[in-house]
Amino acid sequence: MRFQKAFLLGLICVAALFLVGCAAGPNVLTHSAGADGKIAGFWLGLWHGFICPVTFIISLFSDKVHLYEVHNNGGWYDFGFLMGACMIFGGGGKSSGWKKSAA
Repeated sequence: MRFQKAFLLGLICVAALFLVGCAAGPNVLTHSAGADGKIAGFWLGLWHGFICPVTFIISLFSDKVHLYEVHNNGGWYDFGFLMGACMIFGGGGKSSGWKKSAA
């Protein structure tokens, strides 16, 4: 019984280390202008969220295309990106629809 508890505790610690290792670090380029002199905001984040499936596929084959704009204004860009991605991928709205009753 003692071995099982120690094994479970060790497994939880390893899983926690894996999860912490996947955490994103700070974006040091937030609030700094890109090569074109602009900082991406909410609307550009929304657009990038809409096109993220296509952008991801292109980014696998090209070093010039990136999924996420690092020269952004922080939270509003992130919110727009998340909203755009949710709109494209459904956002869970389909599962909350009314079920038709058999009449």
